[in-house]
Amino acid sequence: MPLSLTNRSHTRGRYQASATALAIAALLSLFGCADPTAPSTADSAPALSTLAAAVPAFVQISAGAYHTCGVTADHRAYCWGESALGALGNGDKSGLIQTLPVPVSTNLKFIAISAGVSNTCALTGQNLAYCWGVNSSGELGDGTTTNRYTPKAVAGGRKFRQIRAGYRHTCAVDFTNVGFCWGENASGQLGNGTATSRSVPGRVAGTLRFLRIIPGGDHTCAVTTQDRGYCWGSNSDGQLGDGTTTTRLRPVPVLGGFSFGNVVAGGRHSCAVTTGRVGYCWGRNAESQLGDGTQTPRLRPRAVAGGLSLAGITAGVNHTCGLASGHVTYCWGSNQYGQLGDGTASWQSTPSKVAGFFDTIIAGTVGNHTCGLHEGAAFCWGRNSSGQLGDGTQTNRSRPVHVGG
Repeated sequence: MPLSLTNRSHTRGRYQASATALAIAALLSLFGCADPTAPSTADSAPALSTLAAAVPAFVQISAGAYHTCGVTADHRAYCWGESALGALGNGDKSGLIQTLPVPVSTNLKFIAISAGVSNTCALTGQNLAYCWGVNSSGELGDGTTTNRYTPKAVAGGRKFRQIRAGYRHTCAVDFTNVGFCWGENASGQLGNGTATSRSVPGRVAGTLRFLRIIPGGDHTCAVTTQDRGYCWGSNSDGQLGDGTTTTRLRPVPVLGGFSFGNVVAGGRHSCAVTTGRVGYCWGRNAESQLGDGTQTPRLRPRAVAGGLSLAGITAGVNHTCGLASGHVTYCWGSNQYGQLGDGTASWQSTPSKVAGFFDTIIAGTVGNHTCGLHEGAAFCWGRNSSGQLGDGTQTNRSRPVHVGG
């Protein structure tokens, strides 16, 4: 789930769109600009103003690799970006890029959504899980490896209170706080004690009870109901935080004995925030994504530089962002596409302030863009080669731009 200062409260809004406004939006989506190597640095900071009539008011947003999705105040799902193989859930099989939000083709009402690399999963108001998009590793959880272009129910009919899509695997937590994962498992990222992929939900091994589980690239991290951090799967860069580089097929505790409010998995690094609001990261650090002022990999948690008081943290493939007090966001790490949102293309080894103010932020676990919400308005920044920023273009942005253009 995204990081929020509102503690899961939802900004209420209405989606009112005229046929004319929607037609204009559709035309705009056909005329994107070419994707430059470096982000645009001329964009202005976001104007946090009243939403345009044709733009939905979002209560949740999720950044994937090449697409982004959100849930509106009236529980409708919208996605934008790369539509190949069904990631947008709008039934399109042509692969047409959508640079503005398009509705997911369903009558289902959703309360949560999560965008993965080329797939998406969501929870309905009855807490049932549905997924769509690429399914080559069984990451949709419907018992097949068939790609889906519209929402398909996850097998088993189990009710979940949290769900998150990663690179090629998905994890969820039910109402008894038991963790389940499905999809690719070559590195043990499902945490079930095997390296065998699954096309239906399988229980995470052991007796741990989880608050939330966040799948990353080829590893997964979680925080338990006892505020302890655990990770499992690939550990080539120390991303499990157990002091080794040994792959783990079952959850292992993150070293340090910290009380964590949340633990997240990125591409090949992981981060967490303690219950005392201190940020820590570990794993790969070649792009300074750990935020400790170095490029040295860490096999155990290392404090993020700057002494920020963080409400939460979110990890991308090679960058990280944290939400501080006063709706201020900081990012660090790779900035090749402008994913740090500070108006530059310069990597940052310590936290750099993002232009604008946000209630919620989320980075694509396997992507190079970041998104945030403020009073129902959605903003994104970073890589935009597939229209994943939703601003009507395919131009990279180094500052937040308004979803909807």
